[in-house]
Amino acid sequence: MAKLQYKRTKSLNIEESTNLFESDVLVDAIVGTGFKGELNTELTNLLEKMNALTAFKIACDVPSAFAFNADVTLTMGALKKSLYLDGVKDIVGEIKVLDLGVHRDLYEKESQTKLLDEKDLLLPYRSKKDSHKGSFGHLSIAHGEMRGASTISALAATRFGCGLVTLITHNTSNSFHHSLMSSSALPHNTTALACGMGLGNAFSDDDLEIFFDNSLPLILDADILAMPTVLKLLKRDKLVLTPHPKEFITLLKLTNLADISIDTLQAERFKYVELFVQKYKNVTLLLKGANVIIAQGEKTFVNPHGSAKLAKGGSGDVLSGLIGALLAQGYSPLNAAIGASLAHTTLAKNYTGTDFSLTPDDLINGIGKL
Repeated sequence: MAKLQYKRTKSLNIEESTNLFESDVLVDAIVGTGFKGELNTELTNLLEKMNALTAFKIACDVPSAFAFNADVTLTMGALKKSLYLDGVKDIVGEIKVLDLGVHRDLYEKESQTKLLDEKDLLLPYRSKKDSHKGSFGHLSIAHGEMRGASTISALAATRFGCGLVTLITHNTSNSFHHSLMSSSALPHNTTALACGMGLGNAFSDDDLEIFFDNSLPLILDADILAMPTVLKLLKRDKLVLTPHPKEFITLLKLTNLADISIDTLQAERFKYVELFVQKYKNVTLLLKGANVIIAQGEKTFVNPHGSAKLAKGGSGDVLSGLIGALLAQGYSPLNAAIGASLAHTTLAKNYTGTDFSLTPDDLINGIGKL
């Protein structure tokens, strides 16, 4: 086939050159998904020279060895998981799928990995008019040592439709935001729990045991993911975990699944997410990153709409609040994770300020405009 296409290019009087030169369009078709090993010095130098040119750059199938900085990647037949690893987000550019020229039934089968579209976001609109605050759930959040984190989560949950939000704390005399409640005990009408955001050492083992002594839907984030008590919580039926890469490798080690570096995880994110949810089939895992991976059982979803705007302390606490709000309102853990993640990335996209200036308050304020 390659010889045939070469013959056709010759008949079109397309010129050949062994030297690179500036052009309007530069196409990388050097190596594709079948390539293994490392590029030799000659090809490495060639790709470096290609990257230095100002042409509009197109990669065929995948950027060669992920060393070519494409403006557009035209991938063949189907999307490839490797195109959605965090480390290549700045390399692949816009991703488009091309038809292979043969009927899809000949090479395509149903995939358990789905790419999320921004249009998949379903907001928690209130269609029932005969309702009250208790109709929309009650989220209780462990108010830990670094109190700003759980407060951010609580404010995000309130904005995202949760009827009631309570901060569980030993010191209810502290001043709180006027829209939030506080209590030293779990309210009887709680419909979902959130724990970990800024938790620190504020809760003893006995405190945590009391907090978790129920079967309520639960989201865990940050500090709690490194505590031995998480091993008991992994047995719950309705559970969402939202680690960033460092927290996830700690969790993998704690569960005796793997002892790896962050670099190893980032190079094989799908592998380790699937390893985790295959062991804990009841858990919904949301691995944070430039491309968010959400998985439960055999199903995996990728949210590719993240941006560097969200690389700011407190952004993850907003996400936890969004997930907690949906859990409290009766969403399944998987749908809560998907809906909250899409809302989170959409909030960042909608922010009109400079990309470095986004704060958690900006995200929370934007919820009302989704």
